[in-house]
Amino acid sequence: MTRVGFLSTVIADLGDTFFFVAPLTCVPLIVAILFAEWQMLLPMATVPVIFLILGLVLSRLPKTGHGQHLSTAMCSVALFWLICAAVSGIPFILGLKMSFTDALFEGMAGWTGTAFTMTQDLSAIPATLLFWRSYMQWIGGIGIIAFSIAMASSTGLFTTRMLRSESREEPLIRGVITAGKSLYGIYALLTFLAIGLILFTGLSLWESVNLALTTISTGGFTLHPEGILYYQSIQLEMILIPIMIAGALPFKLYYLIKTNRRWSSFGDEQVRLFFLLLAAGTAVITFDLVYFDSVNIVTALREGVFMSVSALTTTGFQNVNPGIWTGATVLFLTMLVFIGGATGSPAGGIKLNRVAMAYRGLLWWFKRAFVSEKVLIPFRIEGKAVPQVTAEVETAKNMLVIILSVATIFIATLCVLQFHITSYAITDVLFEVVSAFSTCGMSTGYVSAEMPVISKWIFILLMWIGRLEVIPVMMLFVAIFRGPE
Repeated sequence: MTRVGFLSTVIADLGDTFFFVAPLTCVPLIVAILFAEWQMLLPMATVPVIFLILGLVLSRLPKTGHGQHLSTAMCSVALFWLICAAVSGIPFILGLKMSFTDALFEGMAGWTGTAFTMTQDLSAIPATLLFWRSYMQWIGGIGIIAFSIAMASSTGLFTTRMLRSESREEPLIRGVITAGKSLYGIYALLTFLAIGLILFTGLSLWESVNLALTTISTGGFTLHPEGILYYQSIQLEMILIPIMIAGALPFKLYYLIKTNRRWSSFGDEQVRLFFLLLAAGTAVITFDLVYFDSVNIVTALREGVFMSVSALTTTGFQNVNPGIWTGATVLFLTMLVFIGGATGSPAGGIKLNRVAMAYRGLLWWFKRAFVSEKVLIPFRIEGKAVPQVTAEVETAKNMLVIILSVATIFIATLCVLQFHITSYAITDVLFEVVSAFSTCGMSTGYVSAEMPVISKWIFILLMWIGRLEVIPVMMLFVAIFRGPE
C-alpha cells in the first residue's frame, strides 16, 4: 500500500465517525437559546456543521481494497482526536477572540478530559461556552471508553470479548462507535445519578449538571476560576469522591451487572488495585501533611483523601494547591497521577491494568528464569491460562507502552525546562507534565495562559499522546513521514 493510499484509507475511515459526532455537538445550541445568548449561536453552530461537512467529504474518499489493518485504524483514531480538538476550539476563537493556540489547547483539554485551561476569567465567559467545555469532556469520556474496549477486543490476550458484535474484520473506528452505543445508556444513567447526588448539596441545577458531566468523565473542568475551592464545601467534596471513583472504574463491570447481574465483578483485579493504591495514597499524603507541613489531622485527612481520589482517577479537582506541599509529597502524588484509573474507563494514566500486567509479567519471567526450560509456567489472565507465545507478545507490548510513556514524559520535561526559564521547582514542572500526559489537569500553577507558546504546544501534544496511550499517535507520525512498509 502506498503512502497516499494508506493515508486516504485512514482519513476516509473517519467519515462515518464525524456523521455520528455531528448531531451530538448540537446540544450546546439549546443552552445558547435557553440563556438567550444569541451571539453564541453562530460560533457554536460551526462545530456540527464542520463535522457534517467532514463526514460528507471524507466518506467519499477512496479506500484500498487490502482490508483494514490495525495500524490504519489506530491512525484514524489519533487523527480523529486531533481534528475534534481543533474543530471544538473554533467557538473560543469566534466567541472569545482566543488565539488559535489557546483555542486548540482548550479543545484538546476538553476532548482528552484534562482540567487545564487557557481561559483567564471563567466568570466572564458566556454560559454556552462554559457548558461546551463540560460537554466536550463528557463526549470525550464515552469516546475513550469505547476506544479502549474496542482495542481490548483486538488483542490476543483476552480469550473473550465483552461486545461480540465487534469482528476482527470490522474497522476499529466503527467498533468504537458500536461499543459507544452499547455503553451510552450506562454512561447516561451514571451521569443522571451524579446530577441527583450533587443537587443534594444545595447547588443549582446548572452547577450540578456541569459538575456531573466533568466528574463522571474524570475531566475536571469547573465553572469558576477557583475550581472546587470556590464552593468551600466539605459536603460537596464528599459527594464528588464516589462519583470520581465510579468514573474511574472499568465500565465492563457496569455492563456485566446490567446484563448478567454479576455483582461479583467488583472483585476485579483492577478494582482491588485501585482501592489498595487509594488507601496507600491517602495514608502517605495525610502523614506527609501532618509531619512535614504541620497540618492538623482533620484537614490533612480531608486533603489526603480528596487529592488521592482526584489524582488516581485523573479528574484533576483540587481542594488545595499541591504547590505548597513538600517535594516528596508532590512526587508521590505524581506517581498516582501517572498510574491513573482502570482500562475501559474515561480515566487517564498508564492504567491499572498495565501496572498489574507489568507486575505479573515480571514475576512470570523471573519464575521461568529459575526453572528448567522443560517446565511450563502458565501465564494467567482472568483465571485462565494464556498460550506462552501470546503472553510473551502482549506483556512485551505492555512494557513497551510503559517505557514509551516514561520516555515521552522525560523528553517533554527537558523541552519545557530548556525553552522556559521558570522559578518553579523541577518537581513542580515534572508534576505538570505528568498531569498533562495522564490527562489529569491537577496543577501547581505552572500551566496558565501566560506560559510561552512553545510550552503550550508541548502540553497540547502531551494531552493528545497521553490520551491515546502513545502508540496510535506514533503510528500516525510514522505513516505521514515514512509511509507504510
